[in-house]
Amino acid sequence: MDIDIIFKIAAIGILTAVINQILKLSGKDEVATFVTLAGIIVVLFSIVNMISELFTTVKTLFAL
Repeated sequence: MDIDIIFKIAAIGILTAVINQILKLSGKDEVATFVTLAGIIVVLFSIVNMISELFTTVKTLFAL
């Protein structure tokens, strides 16, 4: 099983959290919210790609 995707998601989460805290401490709450939203979108796109590959694999597995 490929564990690299878990490390990538964790790295994106940690990076987003650090940038979010730095921006909040400097008084830029709106930008911090957008950074968090961007991090979530990046992770969701990678997960959607993996789910698409899973459905393709299942479809070819059960194709007659």
